[in-house]
Amino acid sequence: MSSNEDGEDAMPEEFTLTGWSKLGGLVRDTRLSQGLSQAALAARAGVARSWLARVEAGHRGAELEPLLRLFAALDLTLTLRSNSDASQARPSPDRRRAVSVQKPRTHQDPPDEVGAGLRAASQARRASWGLPDAGSRDNRDH
Repeated sequence: MSSNEDGEDAMPEEFTLTGWSKLGGLVRDTRLSQGLSQAALAARAGVARSWLARVEAGHRGAELEPLLRLFAALDLTLTLRSNSDASQARPSPDRRRAVSVQKPRTHQDPPDEVGAGLRAASQARRASWGLPDAGSRDNRDH
């Protein structure tokens, strides 16, 4: 944080939030820099003081609507910006559509090398039991 003319810490113009505890710290520091109590800020934002205390403590799961009211009461603006590193790591919508999806293999279509081994084992077992080859339908009793 930078210092203002009075020697007090001033809030930075931009602040990157990386988690709930960072959000809570930003809210608390901004509130204190404006000389507001939790009760005064909660009344100004139209939220419960207990809710504000939980946000400042870094509890997860605060809803967006009351957070936006809280930011407005603190004269803060929420700005979402693309992170160039993150946007390169995620596939674009066009890339996602181009990904091919293959049907999962079932017991009916094993890989060739496995299928050949299974068929050979099945034929040997049928022959040892005195059964006709499964591939020749002519030998089956009707």
